[in-house]
Amino acid sequence: MIYNSFSGAMAAFESDEEAEVLRVLGKGALHEELSGMTSDLRDAGFLVPDGTDELAQAQKLHAALNEANSMHLVIMPTEACNFRCTYCYQSFPRGAMTRETIDGLKAYVRQAAESIKHLAVSWFGGEPMLVPDTIVELSDSFMESCSKNGISYSADMSTNGYFLTKERFMGLLDRNVRRFMVTLDGTGAVHDRRRCLRGGGGTFEKIIGNLKAMRDVDASFAVDIRINFDEDNVDEVPDLLTKLFVWFEGDKRFQLLIRPVGRWGGRNDDRIPVCDRTASDARLWELTGLGVERGLPLSETIIDSLMPSGAVCYAAKPNAFVIGADGRLYKCSVALDDPVNHVGQLHADGSMVLDMDKMARWIGSGEERDPVCRTCYFRPACQGNHCPLYRMRTGKRPCPHEKRKIKHVLELIGKSKDQVKGGGEEYEVDSSGHNNRASGEFR
Repeated sequence: MIYNSFSGAMAAFESDEEAEVLRVLGKGALHEELSGMTSDLRDAGFLVPDGTDELAQAQKLHAALNEANSMHLVIMPTEACNFRCTYCYQSFPRGAMTRETIDGLKAYVRQAAESIKHLAVSWFGGEPMLVPDTIVELSDSFMESCSKNGISYSADMSTNGYFLTKERFMGLLDRNVRRFMVTLDGTGAVHDRRRCLRGGGGTFEKIIGNLKAMRDVDASFAVDIRINFDEDNVDEVPDLLTKLFVWFEGDKRFQLLIRPVGRWGGRNDDRIPVCDRTASDARLWELTGLGVERGLPLSETIIDSLMPSGAVCYAAKPNAFVIGADGRLYKCSVALDDPVNHVGQLHADGSMVLDMDKMARWIGSGEERDPVCRTCYFRPACQGNHCPLYRMRTGKRPCPHEKRKIKHVLELIGKSKDQVKGGGEEYEVDSSGHNNRASGEFR
């Protein structure tokens, strides 16, 4: 398999083609030889003309992030939550979004829609489904503004899934919410021990019931079934993977996303039994591989992260904001209590007041300052800005999980696509202004 981080192309070859591919990639190809395989390698960006300034191309890709033709808003319609997960970093200081903030958001999007080409909204919280009416009201307003100005609109949601009934789910689909993230940390008691209700009590059966009801809806959508692991539940994950396959066999809309738990500042931070970095990397892809072997589709989020600019955090993009329930503006959805993350305020008339000094710390901490990032093969995908918060807090380079185990990840993508497409067929990653993805090709 070969992968190009600038074009986003991925290609798989048979073993009898390996020697020729390595020869061409190692020695290049003359103009008269550009046919067949060499032509395909050129078209996918694996071969470039002599004299191409690839550094300038990378810089142009980076500059494109600063162009204000798309906008990403992470909206917290409420900062309250009905769960009390053991590893949660939030303190839930506020409840539902104020009327002033709702009106301000509507006005802000009406104004912004006149000058952008795409609006992406991520519904976040707290738990966003505690206030479904607010989501409906804002969504309808956003869609009207986008339609009036002829721009595209997309939306996704991170939810614990407890209130995501079939009726509410279908209402969200009508409002273009097409991707969901729902977390399960194990089966039955394992999940309930880690992700319980605020007043106590299990949540697993309710969530699974809602997911099964979603499975019966004939519509286009995707659900990332996210599994957070640490030393407490890592050995229980294989049992969950087996059950997920039984419940969602053959439905590629339900996709697997496994991630290690981290310490992000919550009330239980010191007591979370996190895996160390080496163990996290190993178990993350070991468990993901186990899920793929059992027939679960790999999350498109993983494939997205390999695309040009696909692993750049929204916090590093100038035209992306997290909007709190009281109109407070953040760059990051994690460090909500960190003063450097309070970058401004949204007012009821749609105006934003921004602290540009703080903004600069978020959007200027990547490849342009880090010589190692500038020379890294993964540069076009993450641009040194996979996690600005991690770099600010630790002074270390925030390399994505996928980059650290790139060969294993490419193997998993190949296996997953073979299962979905039957092998040997071309696969194209959908383009999206939301993630600044480019089209990728898998053969």
